[in-house]
Formats: sequence, structure tokens, C-alpha cells
Amino acid sequence: MQLFDTHFHYYADTSPQEYYAMIKRPELTRLLAVGANYAESVNAQNFANEIACAWFSAGVHPHSAAEYLTSPESFDAFREDEKMVAVGEIGLDFYYENSIRRDQYKVMELFMNHALEWRLPAIIHCRDKDDRDDAYRDCYSMLRDFSASGGRFVVHSFTGTTGWADKFLELGAFIGVNGIVTFPRAENVREILGIIPEDRLLLETDSPYLAPVPHRGKTNHPGLIIHVAEKIAEVKQMTAEQIAELTSSNACKFFL
Repeated sequence: MQLFDTHFHYYADTSPQEYYAMIKRPELTRLLAVGANYAESVNAQNFANEIACAWFSAGVHPHSAAEYLTSPESFDAFREDEKMVAVGEIGLDFYYENSIRRDQYKVMELFMNHALEWRLPAIIHCRDKDDRDDAYRDCYSMLRDFSASGGRFVVHSFTGTTGWADKFLELGAFIGVNGIVTFPRAENVREILGIIPEDRLLLETDSPYLAPVPHRGKTNHPGLIIHVAEKIAEVKQMTAEQIAELTSSNACKFFL
């Protein structure tokens, strides 16, 4: 079995080699370290350059949009690194709104332009309050233009409705599924699995967050991605081996 964690965060609390030794599992064969601001993108790059089976992305999370616009840093140097395979994570977050919406729009637009210019896929974060869909509506509008210009993207950790999932899928989206799928109350995520085309499903941990059952409440890490694969296999009435083969193939085609 070979599993590809397409979204985890490395905060450099230990060296890349020490971290990889801690999380290494036989079935975990590829990893993508994701940047959420400039410093984290550097950490992700350093990890990918130390670990042979790892790659990285660079971007600015909507939480950091205001900070980035106040003190912008150039991401151009990242594009020269062969291990950079995506731009992100970028997007809109109206759940916390740590940055005002205007700033989130500006940063998302800027980095989608980078993705188009650099011919890389974008990793999209989109979250709203449970009873609202402003973020999904606005994100969809921006991604519609991005897609029409040739942009490719994955909506990671998607927890919206099947209706919004379907609209993103119509634009060609890939969908990243993580430990939330194992949570007892996440029936919407399990329902979404039923409409994701098999060739556009990706696995992720979003670690150190969202540890899957039976590790919920603990620090997550890429080595726990097997639990995500097993739950998806249960829901889709497939084997974990089939899910591993399918999602790893999808991830390699999308990112590599």
C-alpha cells in the first residue's frame, strides 16, 4: 500500500529528518508540505529538500492576508525550486475572518495569478460559518475565472454542502479529504464522497490539525493518514488498498 499525504504543515519544531523519522510509516510513501505564509513556505521548502519523498507548496492562507499586504514578501524565488509543485494554501475564510474580506480577495487573486504564470495548481482553502455560504459563493466566482484561464485547483478539507461540492467539481476541482471524514457528526463529508469522481479524490491530513478517529484530540501527523484511507474505503465499499492506489495515482498526476 502506498499513500500520498497531499496536505500537511511542517513548523520546524524539529529538523526535517527528525520529524520524518517520527512520522514515517511503510504505507506513507509521498508527502506535500504546505505553506500558509512566507515563513511557513520556507519551512515547507526546507523539508522537501531534505526528504526525498516530499514536495512543497508556497502561499498565503487567508488568515495571514492582512499581514502579508502590510509587509509583502516576494515568493518568486520559490518557483525556481523543482520541488515546488503547487501554490497555496490560499483562499477565503469567513468562519474566523482573521483578515478582512477585501484583503482575502486581494491575496487570493494575487496568488491565483502566480499559479497561472508559474503553471502550477492551486491549493484552495474555503470555509464559512455553518449557516452561511458567502465564502463558497465568492470563492466559486473567483475560481470560475481562474479555471476559465486554464487554472487547476484542489479544494482541500472541504466541509461544505454537496451542492457546493458539485459546483466546484463542475469547474474541474479536485477535492481533498482528511480526518474530518472519521468524525461522527461529519455526515456531510461522507455524503460528498458519493459525488466526487474517483479520478479527482485526494487524501490529506492537514496535520498537525484534525487528527482522525481513534486519535481525535491528539496532535495529528502524516503517519495517521491510513485512518483516512480506511474510513473512505468503508464509506465507498472499497478496500483501503484500492483507495491508496486510486488517490496516490490522482495525486501524482495532479501535482507531479
